[in-house]
Amino acid sequence: MTRRNEDAVSALAWAIWGLGALYYFYGFFHRVTPSVMVSELMRDFGVGGALLGNLTAVYFYAYASPQFLVGLLLDRFGTRWLLASACALAALGSLIFASATTLNLAYLGRLLIGLGAAFSWIGTLKLIADWMPARRFALLSGCTLFVGLSGAILGQAPLAALVEAAGWRITMVGAAIFGLCLAATMALVIRPHGHAPAVSAARIRLGESFRLVTTTAQTWAVAIYGAAITGPILAFAGLWGVPYMMAAHGLDRPDAATITTTMLIGWGIGGPTVGWLSDRIGLRRPLLLAGSTLAVLCLAIAIYAPSLPLAAVYALLFVSGFASGTMALTFAIAREHNSPLASGAAIGLVNTACMGAAAVLQPVLGLVLDLNWVGETVGGARLYSVEAYHIAFLFLIGWLAFGVVGALLVRETRCQNVYQATV
Repeated sequence: MTRRNEDAVSALAWAIWGLGALYYFYGFFHRVTPSVMVSELMRDFGVGGALLGNLTAVYFYAYASPQFLVGLLLDRFGTRWLLASACALAALGSLIFASATTLNLAYLGRLLIGLGAAFSWIGTLKLIADWMPARRFALLSGCTLFVGLSGAILGQAPLAALVEAAGWRITMVGAAIFGLCLAATMALVIRPHGHAPAVSAARIRLGESFRLVTTTAQTWAVAIYGAAITGPILAFAGLWGVPYMMAAHGLDRPDAATITTTMLIGWGIGGPTVGWLSDRIGLRRPLLLAGSTLAVLCLAIAIYAPSLPLAAVYALLFVSGFASGTMALTFAIAREHNSPLASGAAIGLVNTACMGAAAVLQPVLGLVLDLNWVGETVGGARLYSVEAYHIAFLFLIGWLAFGVVGALLVRETRCQNVYQATV
């Protein structure tokens, strides 16, 4: 192959990865948008914290539940049409959500968004595996997380300003149009693997793939870590952090969204940084231990330390998010502890745990807030006290502390596939 052809393949590879990462960006944008629409959604649908938590969590139920199947389908049928169709489904869900006049229609819209976005993370990791050298997997996983979290950042302060100006319904219609354009572009550009032949799921029975993954103890250890790290950051920065900052620090919504966004910025920067560092030093486990410990300590101090200046809260949330970027390593570790024949299923199982954690935590926190609500409302929306948030967030801190347990259970791979050594 000539140098010109190599450059052409390389450019196509980066373009395909970029489209996958942009799809993940789109899914992550939808994941956090309710956090800046809390008052409007409570008002328009007449719900309290528990039902609002369920409305936002239905995305995570739909996203998390098919992850194992998503991995198998991508291995079996490839990425092009599955990713394009799934992105179009998310766009349809956005349109339904935008036009919903009843709570049931809103549930349906969020359900379709979650199902459509369910292919985004694993699909992009599959594109990396198909088009990029294996030694870049952890780094590019982190870079994908960074791009996705850019969508979350857009869904915070910038979206809050747009919602204030145009309303949440028009904003969601615009998101639907963007998703349809992205789906069409993926269908036109994505091609079969170009770096190395992908392992086909046709070479292994689905039941055997399930058995290999679920009987590998390290898959579950990594899943515990991923769930412990991901659930709290999505429950806090993705929903309840904005109203908490408004109550605790007297901020308006755009400013509250900005301060919680620093946590997502830290997460986005931490992902590729930790991936690069892990590949550089050839170790995974020490970074998991350091990340989980730092994440829980910084978040606990940011929430419970009295009379903290806003600058300190910004810094603590950023560091907690940065340390949480170690979750990007969980997918590389899952691949390294499992048979290459079942890598898609392994990644899918870990992602199920990560997103399932958020699906559980968001409504649980809303329920605890409702139980501690003293009856105060503003514009038809429930107003929770700082004390109520502090009680609810005890569940958040306790959940995050399980990340340390997960890190202790993970066995070091030294960035190599160790499956043969463990069977």
